[in-house]
Amino acid sequence: MSPTRVACPTCGRKVDWTPSATFRPFCSERCKLIDLGAWFSGERAIPDTSSDPEDGETAPGREEA
Repeated sequence: MSPTRVACPTCGRKVDWTPSATFRPFCSERCKLIDLGAWFSGERAIPDTSSDPEDGETAPGREEA
């Protein structure tokens, strides 16, 4: 059975999804570092889904101090 192949998130090159693929899901350390740099620079971010504090509401699971 052949291993699952995934596309590198940075360059799109196909990578075997195996334990020997050191940088998976990336194809190389270079692509991994490019992605990390995008997170550090703010180019990529997880959106904040909490409510605006000026609305007087809080996001579920958050309590006001």
